[in-house]
Amino acid sequence: MPTPYLTLAQVEAIAREAHRTQTDKAGRPYAEHLAAVAEGVRLRGGSEEQVAAAWLHDAVEDGALSARWLDEAPLPRQVKEMVLAVTKRDGEDLVAYTGRILATPGALLIKESDLAHNADPDRLAVLEPATRTRLAEKYALVRGLLGLDGGRTPAERRDPANPAEG
Repeated sequence: MPTPYLTLAQVEAIAREAHRTQTDKAGRPYAEHLAAVAEGVRLRGGSEEQVAAAWLHDAVEDGALSARWLDEAPLPRQVKEMVLAVTKRDGEDLVAYTGRILATPGALLIKESDLAHNADPDRLAVLEPATRTRLAEKYALVRGLLGLDGGRTPAERRDPANPAEG
């Protein structure tokens, strides 16, 4: 009999433990970012699979969990694909990275929530001015490449790679 999938609570616990010793650029516990991204996905109407992927969205990229762990984890294929879609690869340019996100069903919502939290003015305000400016410009560039136009709700725009999504 196949192993049942991890529950959302189990995924959250795994992500929190995997990132337990990490902090963000402002020195805050990294799990706060994961929780904000997962909540952002939920508030934007994301599925349980998208919320699970949000909890894990930085795990492989940050080395908190291995790609092998993800491959072998009892998670739906869609969750694994979304996590890998939002995982930046060494030497990868932004066009290839954002193209992969757009081509992976469900991944755009996770990246949208990630960018929203990363670009939160209150979070950016605690950073050095040069870092704040650099990151704000980077996030704006990625938003543009993803077609995440300001002021438009998910229902008002459609991801051309995933027309069923908002």
